[in-house]
Amino acid sequence: MQGAAVTAADAPCTAPTMDDLLGQVERYYSAKVLTYGPTPLGVDWSCVPTQEMRFVQLLKVCDFDGPLRLNDIGCGYGALLAFLGKRHRRKTIDYLGLDISPAMVAQAKKRWKHRANAAFEVASCGFRLADYAVASGIFNVKLSQPLALWEQMVARMLHDMHACSQRGFAVNFLAPLPDGVPQVAELYRVPPEVWSGYCQQTLGAQVEVVTGYGLREYTLLVRKASAGAG
Repeated sequence: MQGAAVTAADAPCTAPTMDDLLGQVERYYSAKVLTYGPTPLGVDWSCVPTQEMRFVQLLKVCDFDGPLRLNDIGCGYGALLAFLGKRHRRKTIDYLGLDISPAMVAQAKKRWKHRANAAFEVASCGFRLADYAVASGIFNVKLSQPLALWEQMVARMLHDMHACSQRGFAVNFLAPLPDGVPQVAELYRVPPEVWSGYCQQTLGAQVEVVTGYGLREYTLLVRKASAGAG
C-alpha cells in the first residue's frame, strides 16, 4: 500500500537558524537599496542629518592623530566614507567596508571605484585585523527573528568586532521606549547595561556609553583594556 502524501501541516517544524537570520536580513537590505538606491532610505535611515549624527558618535572611538585602519561593518553604499572625506579628509585612513548584502556592496564599489585606500567586501564574519571597527544600525531591525536567536547574533558580532579591532570598536542600539508607547515588534530595543555589561565582563573591554545626542538610541564605545581612552 502506498503511503499517504505528506502535507505542509504534517511536516516537522524547524527552528530558525543563524543562516536563516542572515538570509532574511540580507534580502531585506538588498531590497531597500534596489528600491531607493544609494541614499539614506536605501539603508533604512530617514535622512542624512540623523545618519551623520550617528557617525559623529561612532567615530568618537577613533584616535585620528595618526594613520589608522578602519572596518565599517554593515557599510551599505559607503555613506561613512563620504562623511570621513568631509570631516577627516587630511587624515590617512585605510578603509574597508563590509556588508552582508551583495547589492549594497555593488552600489558601494560603483560609487567609490576611484577612491584610494578604500575597498568593499561581502562578509558577515571573518573581518580583517584593523585598528578600529564601527557599525551603524546593524542590530536595529530584527524583522521576524526570535529574540534569543537575534541576541545570539549580536553577541557573535560583538565578539568578532572585538577580535578584529586592535584598539576598539563602536556600535549603536535603539533605546527602550517609555511604558505605554506602542512597540514595533520588528525593531530590537535594549537597555545599555545589557551589551555594555557583555563587553565589559565577557570581552574584558572598557566601555563608554554615549547618550544625549537627540535620538532615542545610544552608542557604545568599546576599547581594548590595553588601549586606554584613546
